[in-house]
Amino acid sequence: MSAVRRLVVEADGGSRGNPGPAGYGAVVLDAATGETLAEAAEYIGVATNNVAEYRGLIAGLTAAKALFPDAGDSLRVHVRMDSKLVVEQMSGRWKIKHPDMKPLAARAAALLPPSSVTYEWIPRARNKHADRLANEAMDAGRDGRQWEASASTAELDAPARTPLPDRGPPGDATAGAAKARAALAAARGAADAGTLFQVEAPEEPEPTDVTAAPVSAPQVGWAAAPDLGAPATFVLLRHGETLLTPEKRFSGSGGTDPELSAIGRDQAARAAAHFAALGTVQEIVSSPLRRCRETAAAVADRLGLDVRIEDGLRESDFGAWEGLTFGEVRERYGDDLAAWLASPEAAPTGGGESFTEVAERVAAARDRLTARYAGRTVLVVTHVTPIKTLVRLALEAPARSMFRMELSAASISTVAYYGDGNASVRLLNDTSHLRRRERGPA
Repeated sequence: MSAVRRLVVEADGGSRGNPGPAGYGAVVLDAATGETLAEAAEYIGVATNNVAEYRGLIAGLTAAKALFPDAGDSLRVHVRMDSKLVVEQMSGRWKIKHPDMKPLAARAAALLPPSSVTYEWIPRARNKHADRLANEAMDAGRDGRQWEASASTAELDAPARTPLPDRGPPGDATAGAAKARAALAAARGAADAGTLFQVEAPEEPEPTDVTAAPVSAPQVGWAAAPDLGAPATFVLLRHGETLLTPEKRFSGSGGTDPELSAIGRDQAARAAAHFAALGTVQEIVSSPLRRCRETAAAVADRLGLDVRIEDGLRESDFGAWEGLTFGEVRERYGDDLAAWLASPEAAPTGGGESFTEVAERVAAARDRLTARYAGRTVLVVTHVTPIKTLVRLALEAPARSMFRMELSAASISTVAYYGDGNASVRLLNDTSHLRRRERGPA
């Protein structure tokens, strides 16, 4: 029986314009030593990022196969890419919808037996070698020539590599968090017993019937708790700008349902590029209003995901205040505005929703989504009031705290929900993705 040969393929591709001048890069490594065995890169003319990424994968697998043409089933290739789309589609977890992608995926799958290839998503920072190869290929195309291996300096900037580790599923942050909680609990227990260190790890609790388990009060703060598993993580994305946004006009679910402006569409595209680079979003849920659906669609198209509509995530109905600025409302409906600012029970003039009413439906939507997406990371595309409400409820803060939060258009906030009822606010109003320019390979 032939000895098993283990290789790593790192691949990338990019387009300066998407579509635009495009190229790919791929490197084949020895899995045991990290040594570079082969490089490939090519300028492919005008194409999209996704096409270039698939072409990089094909080139990497082809180069790996060529190194050991007689290895047959004894060849094992582990593919690392910063394209969540390609990794998830080739792993069979995401559907391949785009007609340009299907033949490329089929071509990649036919190069080696499916049992011989595994896929892992890695951050862009860990894919520098292939990234530099792709950029070298695009630079060559810009100058009217093709990439040449003899002139490449891509490996010089590649990060130091270690042998392919023996580990659990790529990105298994849950396992790491569970170990950290167990270690913290063990250390605390040992300290209470007068012992600083404890050699034996705590035993795993016996599995229980969740449906029959009694409901207990949520653990608070750093109190020791059993492993609750991965939380349902809501990545809260406020929709991009509409024409009403920069004028700070009330724009709820009772108004004109405006579309994204040109600026808003650009913000949605930048958010999409950001989430594609992170590779963490597994599901997408959106408010039914147009500005959110358009923002969600931009991300969904980039990630190859479907969008689920959740009516409970719609913006508050601002009644007669729809389309007015704060100053105009104060001038026309001063008493009603003062009451609204003073009490969550007060509703806007003309039959709008109070903060209390909004909180009830948002909390109901939250509960539905946390039950459906336990352990998963969900992009929730919604509005100012629902996002502030989710953050407020997670912090157990009073309703008036909503007036102390700033939420920019297309900003990102994050809340994680654990199985014991605890919530953790991890991010609020992050707009850094809007200030970065997207580079070539994505």
